[in-house]
Amino acid sequence: MTKKVISTNKIISDLTSKFKDLYQQKPTKAYFAPGRINLIGEHTDYNGGYVFPCAISLGTYALVTPRTDNQVKIYSTNFSETGINTFQLDDLNINRDDGWINYPKGMFKAFADKGHQLDHGFNILIYGNLPDGSGLSSSASIEMLFGKILNDQFGDVFSGPELAKLGQHVENTDIGVNSGIMDQYAVEMGQKNTAILLDTNTMKSDLVPIKLGNYKIVIMNTNKKRGLKDSKYNERRKECEEALALVNKVADFSSFGAMSNDEFDEYTYTINNATLLKRARHAVSENQRTLRAVKALRNNAVDEFGRLMNASHISLEYDYEVTGPNLDTLVHEAWKNGAIGARMTGAGFGGCAIAIVPADQIDRFIKNVGDTYNYRFGYDADFYIANIADGPREIQI
Repeated sequence: MTKKVISTNKIISDLTSKFKDLYQQKPTKAYFAPGRINLIGEHTDYNGGYVFPCAISLGTYALVTPRTDNQVKIYSTNFSETGINTFQLDDLNINRDDGWINYPKGMFKAFADKGHQLDHGFNILIYGNLPDGSGLSSSASIEMLFGKILNDQFGDVFSGPELAKLGQHVENTDIGVNSGIMDQYAVEMGQKNTAILLDTNTMKSDLVPIKLGNYKIVIMNTNKKRGLKDSKYNERRKECEEALALVNKVADFSSFGAMSNDEFDEYTYTINNATLLKRARHAVSENQRTLRAVKALRNNAVDEFGRLMNASHISLEYDYEVTGPNLDTLVHEAWKNGAIGARMTGAGFGGCAIAIVPADQIDRFIKNVGDTYNYRFGYDADFYIANIADGPREIQI
């Protein structure tokens, strides 16, 4: 079914009332950080390759009031069962059993560990309209939201790319997911109607206008949650590292992102393991596909861009094996129902896919794809129109 997006004014109004109920005071500031979709370039970020993500208008909101002591109190309407979570600024040790609170707490700790003095606490209320576990980077959205809050409240001490690296550090160290930089960078550096071609090896980026003409991007949520830490995400990264080590017994490549398709073909004989060969082939081919796709988009060749998205999904389905029946059903049905391009987005193992669909066919597209999905799995997929948005920002209240 199609999900209606509530206006920002309505969200802030409702959250303000809730904030007053919780803390018996008015919030002094409001903030928003987006989620992200990746148009193409999946599982390339930790392989030293290119990614092509953009920030979206769904994301995470926060209302904030400073305190005079060193307590931080945070309440999430998405996890209301945990109540108000409290921690002290002089005790920012991470306990992984504490769940979602480790994302904001980790950002406080990252600021403190960099030597920045946090001289007062906060009362905070947060709400996210990104589906939990959907692959739209709710974790990076929270991390960059708190990066924005702390930077704003304590003097803009870190640049955008530095905040993205702090968020990745939280993900890797405090959460235990050995992820790359893409999610945090896309959320932090996003601009309206623009995607980011990011070289994850050098951290050089280029902004590319998204001009799809009479097409729109539709997000398709499987409603099959996945947790990166509990998935095979870390296993895939390890497999790529093992494959690269085999290649480098006879060659010298810093990453699979540094290899062309021809170079990979030349050295495939060194990877004497069928599984590792498939993983490496995806890492190399997906990186080259991403560069071709961006070139196509710059040349207004939207159909070619769509075909490369399709090829990306096939590689993720058969070589990297991170899709699964739910994502494959949405993507394959999208191809049958007018999408010129469709692929999973995010880490996979559930979560979301995206499709480029003619604007005048979206209602029919959603009905047909949704009906087939419900028939197969017994529950609905959700559909959203993706609006490409700016990065974290303050909202006037």
